[in-house]
Order: sequence, then structure tokens, then C-alpha cells
Amino acid sequence: MPIKIPATLPAFNVLTREGVMVMDEDQAARQDIRPLKIGLLNLMPKKIQTENQFARLIGATPLQIELSLIRMSEHQTKNTAAEHMESFYRPFSEVAASGEKYDGLIITGAPIEHLPFEDVTYWDELRQVFDWTQSHVHSTFGVCWGGMAMIYHFHGVRKHMLDAKAFGCFRHRNMAPASPYLRGFSDDCVIPVSRWTEVKQAEIDAAPGLVTLLASDDVGPALVEDPAHRALYIFNHFEYDSDTLKQEYDRDVASGTAINVPINYYPDDDPARMPLNRWRSHAHLLYGNWINQIYQSTPFELDEIGT
Repeated sequence: MPIKIPATLPAFNVLTREGVMVMDEDQAARQDIRPLKIGLLNLMPKKIQTENQFARLIGATPLQIELSLIRMSEHQTKNTAAEHMESFYRPFSEVAASGEKYDGLIITGAPIEHLPFEDVTYWDELRQVFDWTQSHVHSTFGVCWGGMAMIYHFHGVRKHMLDAKAFGCFRHRNMAPASPYLRGFSDDCVIPVSRWTEVKQAEIDAAPGLVTLLASDDVGPALVEDPAHRALYIFNHFEYDSDTLKQEYDRDVASGTAINVPINYYPDDDPARMPLNRWRSHAHLLYGNWINQIYQSTPFELDEIGT
């Protein structure tokens, strides 16, 4: 089944060209099926790029997905056209006031990891989002900074600044082969990493109920399950495009910012060569498994979510 998004959303044409099945509102209305309702709370400055990345992954399953784009109510973005935001995004305050419920919600990262959580301008509203998920979302997926913020809110697990940026493609061990979220996973896999902060395994272990599913000897825990809050937290970037790390590297080089060549990304660590994508299959597995788990366990009646 395809993912349902507006035909005028840039992701519609991008995914169509890639062979991902998409449908617009008129096509979806002709199918006698309840689609899974998935929200994307997009905190990234490059909204369209992030929309494409996550729509690509959740749109590759056999289930019909209805994707809704959500933004923080007062925070304004400078990197995406105002008309795009007006046409496709709803502020969280409006979503919350509507009483709508979602089968799943993705909360993205944000390039503000150097700030204490409490200093983020929309922190109070984001905490409201986290609490709202417990009554209005069946399963939540916090990504990178979004995952760190959520695990801090619910469990007090802190983020710690690194001496140097974790930047590149790092091998991660499968810590829970029986987990339904890792169905089909190899014993280890490669995940892109781009962050100045980390969470520590010892602090995760000290929080009751948290289960680490993927971890790296080099960059620490990567994927954590929080069954009590019906949530997953991933601190790295399976959703990245093949050239996302290259874009970050080229940007820093052009601006004169000190940056190392991303580890294990370019062939022979040579930035003049095209990078290799070695995470795509596991990215589709993880998000496909998440969608499948939602489908297997979410109530048929949306009103029953969170009750």
C-alpha cells in the first residue's frame, strides 16, 4: 500500500520518481481501509529534506500510511518557505486542541544540542508534546536530539557533550535479536552518526524499564526501547540520504569550520570519491518493523488510543 500525502507536497514527486508508492486524498478515499495515521513533528531547519527522508522509509511498507506534518506553535523556521509551512504544516497547539489521535509519531532531531534542554525556546511546549503522546499517540519514535530530549523528560537520562564530534558511519551491535523492532537485522549494522552529544549506557541501565537494542563500542547506545511510554529513542540517523554527511562536511569545509572527514563513509576516506550507502536496508527494516508493530497493536478505533 502507498503513503498518503498531498500531491503538491515536494515529497510526492520525489518518492514517485524513486518508485515509492504514493497516493493523494482522492485515491485514498476510494479504498475501504483505515490507514495508519502517522505524525511527523519536524524540528529540523531543512523541512523538505527531512520530510522526504522519513516519508521514504514509512512509505515502503505494505500498509497505507497517512502522514501529517506538525510544527512547534511559535517557533519560526528560516530555511523553509513560509508558504510551504502554511500549506502543509499544522502547529502543535492546533493539533492538541483538536483532540486528534495518532497511531505513530516521529519527533525529529534539531541542531541545538549545545544548549541545555531548558534553554531551548520551545522546551515547555515540547514537554507538553511528550506528555500528550501518552494519551494521544500509540507509539512514538524520538530521533537524535528528539530522542535525547524525550528520554531526558521521562527518565532524567542526560545528554553529555563530547570532546569531538561523532561523525561518520559506525558499526553497531544487535543487542536484542528477538526484539520485533530488529526483525531481519544482522548481528551488526552500520548507522550514520552526526552529533556533539551522547547518552551514557550506565545511565540508561539505571533507568527502570529501558532496553538498549542497538549499541556501538565507538559511539555508545543507539536505539533504546521504552515500553512503559510506548516509545523508541534512536540517537543516530538511519534516515539520512547517501549524501547527507557529505553535505554537512562540505558545508563546514566551505565555512572554515574545523571538521574531520566522516569516518568509514567515503571509499578509502577520500572526500573526492562518492560516499557509499551501507545503511539503507537496515533503515527500511527498522522503520518497517516499527510500522508493523503499530499495525499489530494499535486499536482499530482511533479514539481508543491512550485509554
